[in-house]
Amino acid sequence: MDSETTPGTLTGKRVALGVTGSIAAYKAVSLLRALTRQGARVSVVMTKAATQFVTPMTFEVLSGQGVTTDLFEAHQEMKHLSIPEGADAIVVAPATANFLAKAALGLADDVLSTMLLTSRCPLIVVPAMDGDMWTHPTVQDHVRTLRSRGVTVLDPEEGPLASGLIAQGRLAAETRILEAIEQILLPLADLKGQRILVSAGPTQEAIDPVRYISNRSSGKMGYAIAEAARSRGAEVILVSGPTALIPPAGIRVVPITTAKEMAEAMSAQFGWSSIVIMAAAVADFLPKAPATQKLKKGTAAVPPLELERAPDILAMLSAKRTAQILVGFAAETQDLIEHATGKLTAKGLDLIVANDVTQAGAGFGSEQNAAIILSRTGTRQTFDLRPKSQLAHDILSAIVEFAKNEPRKQTPASVR
Repeated sequence: MDSETTPGTLTGKRVALGVTGSIAAYKAVSLLRALTRQGARVSVVMTKAATQFVTPMTFEVLSGQGVTTDLFEAHQEMKHLSIPEGADAIVVAPATANFLAKAALGLADDVLSTMLLTSRCPLIVVPAMDGDMWTHPTVQDHVRTLRSRGVTVLDPEEGPLASGLIAQGRLAAETRILEAIEQILLPLADLKGQRILVSAGPTQEAIDPVRYISNRSSGKMGYAIAEAARSRGAEVILVSGPTALIPPAGIRVVPITTAKEMAEAMSAQFGWSSIVIMAAAVADFLPKAPATQKLKKGTAAVPPLELERAPDILAMLSAKRTAQILVGFAAETQDLIEHATGKLTAKGLDLIVANDVTQAGAGFGSEQNAAIILSRTGTRQTFDLRPKSQLAHDILSAIVEFAKNEPRKQTPASVR
């Protein structure tokens, strides 16, 4: 989405823009201009610390409205109530670590944090801070708490910071922020009526009661797809291997541990689904006879580890489908297109999302990913490095386009 070429997109929408005391506060000026250029009416609320970086006058001139900075002055006009009541969304950009703590804990010691407790509209939070602050366990706990309540928190980007270090902490790009605002205020409904079954995360295959075979998958891509699908109107079931991620709001999550459990869960929900997206990194092999007791390294000989093939879930689902659209993933380290094309054909898939997990900044555990989407009709779409939340929407858009051009005898929405 390009804010320069979509004037009027947000016409009639009312946005409360919260600005906190980060060095990135100056970027909120550009964000304000972009929002007003798209037709939004913006009310700016600044913390006292934010006024040390940018003056309220700057925002007043550009918004054409007074800027609220003081809780007690605002209280006379009940602005801590009227601003959120009149807003379609609250956007806090930049958001400091201090703000995240107050928002998560429900503290209300200024006009911005008080507004949050009176608001019923969607909240978008865009953090910006030093890298060590962003990765601090307390800050991450607060982010998880906010997300568990349905708050949209955009991860900061990696790059040069005010400290001179290069780390993850930069304010998300303006286009990403505008995208998030548009997705909330102008949500797509192109998946309404669809029932989407998504798998995510790794599997863990026991060697003994304390050891297992697994992989580096974090589950972030699958979770992002599930959340994006829900935001576009679909009913979603997420079958998830062990991850550190918070279950997305409004989505039924089926937790599993092993490949066999994932096969059973996917099979059980398959008849319900109209679209299946197999984003999980399922084990290819698993121990044939796991030890019932912990293996001791003090034994005379190293015990052999005999492996057997794990269930081929994609092939199993492909063989039993009626009208479902079936989408697979190919995480490769070499010959990306060749291997992905082979998997697409061998498994009888409609689409496959291929990504090179050795690419810098992409792959397992990363906040970003790059991919090439291949279809059984021979089309190819390439997506460069981008946040997984954005790529999730790209994947869903590719599925929607495929469904339009390749209708089956039974439309996916009719599969129940």
